[in-house]
Amino acid sequence: MPLHPILLLIAKGESESLDFKKTISSAAKIAKTMVAFANHKGGVLLVGVNDNRTISGVKSEDEKYMLDLAASFYCKPEVKLELTEWELGNKTVIEAKINEGKNKPYYAKDEDGKWWVYVRVKDQSLLASKVVVDVLKRQSAKQNTLITYTKHEQSLLHYLDKHNKITLKQLCKLLNISRWRAQRMLINLVSAGVIRNHTTEKEEFFTLS
Repeated sequence: MPLHPILLLIAKGESESLDFKKTISSAAKIAKTMVAFANHKGGVLLVGVNDNRTISGVKSEDEKYMLDLAASFYCKPEVKLELTEWELGNKTVIEAKINEGKNKPYYAKDEDGKWWVYVRVKDQSLLASKVVVDVLKRQSAKQNTLITYTKHEQSLLHYLDKHNKITLKQLCKLLNISRWRAQRMLINLVSAGVIRNHTTEKEEFFTLS
């Protein structure tokens, strides 16, 4: 007998496109995951599933209310959800599908009323840097980027060819330029596909594409 499709999904474990939640205690917290999926390639939230892949089940009406609240009032622009209830034995699991957004970047409101952009990295939803936010804006606007290779761009590419990666702080020091100017350069090069940004919990770094 084939396994239930939700059990097959759970067996894969959390990833850049799949997240498990035992329950939803905060609309603000779940909004982070929603916008991270919308800013990435979309994803699925399974509510009623523990981190260790066991099924705890939920009270469906309570959780659906929190999901709708998060998508409508804690995400900007609003995130569209496709909700499906699954019954496994005597337990209910809610599947919430979030498609890749068409109006990036998407922001999540925190519990202090401030709006932040999050991106999905592996199985985590991480705060986006200014560079990532501006790149998302350009992608959404389908804005072309014209690169002028000055001595600064050439120095950066030469450095990356030898050292593999660089941080914003290292770039400012390498070229003796302001943080704002270094960010502009990185935004242009990432948007043009010349270099790639890598978001981590500790710090962001850049490599050649």
